[in-house]
Amino acid sequence: MKLLTACAVIGVLAVSAPAFAQQQLSIATGGTGGAYYPIGGGLAELITENLEGYSAVAEVTGASVENMALVHQGAADFAIALGDTVAQAYTGTGAFDGRQVDILSLGALYPNAVQIVVPADSDIQGLADLAGKRVSVGAPGSGTELNAQAILNANGITYEDLAAAQRLNFNETADALRDGDIDAGIWSVGPPTSSIMSLAVARAIRLIPLSEEEIAAAKEVEPIFANYVLPANSYEGVDTETPTVGIPNALVVSAGMDEELAYQVTKLLHEQVDYLRAIHPAANDTTVEFALGATPIPLHPGAIRYYEEVGADIPENARP
Repeated sequence: MKLLTACAVIGVLAVSAPAFAQQQLSIATGGTGGAYYPIGGGLAELITENLEGYSAVAEVTGASVENMALVHQGAADFAIALGDTVAQAYTGTGAFDGRQVDILSLGALYPNAVQIVVPADSDIQGLADLAGKRVSVGAPGSGTELNAQAILNANGITYEDLAAAQRLNFNETADALRDGDIDAGIWSVGPPTSSIMSLAVARAIRLIPLSEEEIAAAKEVEPIFANYVLPANSYEGVDTETPTVGIPNALVVSAGMDEELAYQVTKLLHEQVDYLRAIHPAANDTTVEFALGATPIPLHPGAIRYYEEVGADIPENARP
């Protein structure tokens, strides 16, 4: 009787088991308080629901710098990362000096905006006023910290000039500002972002604008920076525009990724982009034109195949 029962169980398993095992894909994103995680999670759902033989999951990470290491190690199949970080990883320069990463792009996704947030009653009025203050410069291994350091250094401010440089993630930065544990926080993220939105509800805030001279100095140090104006009313109580710098984010894969998979994911990304836009407004900038015009490194052959199919004009510097 026991033998019959075991056979019956095996029969049920044989019937219910899938004809093939799904390949699990990993998407390296960032903290839950930014845009990477919800957009990466949306892309993971699209892959799982639409690509036969694959399932995907979005991983919470320290963001851009860590994400490049995860792709290099084979611990992540896809990664969202800031364009300057991606360019440095591809060329083995800057934060990746001597550690070149074999990566290619599926295209730029949307721009980040550097957002410097202070309490509404703060005496900080401009970038120079951060000297002597407690400032969160972004999580370790994040593109936010690279951007923050570039902007500060380009304008004559070092970590040593700060009272304290706190390396906090987005949610930790928002909590510390709310509780008065720091004086300012720097975000490099697609606006509007949930962590600042929640902070603005809990405590009145202001955003610090960058002057034309400060933006020009930052662009001299990091050419991938571009002028960006954060719209008024992006956050509760912030009713003026905020001039700052923007940086493209890219969807990055290993150069060795299967061409068909890269093609299918690029196709899915653009043909189902409304799904991502319903998740986070940063994806409103996810277009074929932005993907090609702002990619910081060359495209994967699978991505090129898709863009050629839709008749897009592919810049020469976007080809490997």
